[in-house]
Amino acid sequence: MNMQQMMKQAQKMQKKLEEAQEEAAKEVVEASAGGGMVTVKVNGKNELLDINIEKEVVDPEDVDMLQDLIVAAVNEGMTKAQETVQEKLSSVTGGMNIPGLF
Repeated sequence: MNMQQMMKQAQKMQKKLEEAQEEAAKEVVEASAGGGMVTVKVNGKNELLDINIEKEVVDPEDVDMLQDLIVAAVNEGMTKAQETVQEKLSSVTGGMNIPGLF
């Protein structure tokens, strides 16, 4: 394989990676905590899109619990979103870990 062929392959892979990143950014995952009392939606850009808190979990006497549930749900959502992005990108890279992508 000559250098020109390698460059063409690299350009194709870069284009596919860009497309996969765009697709992954559009993915939305849902996560919850407290048995579904707090539910969040996060996209592939790790942006929090929505949060839903059931009325039953809102207790003015126990704000700490609500805060913990929110943090747990958001962290789970972020983790799921990152895993989704990694799956999409690894389908393009063939599982190679390319520095700067993950």
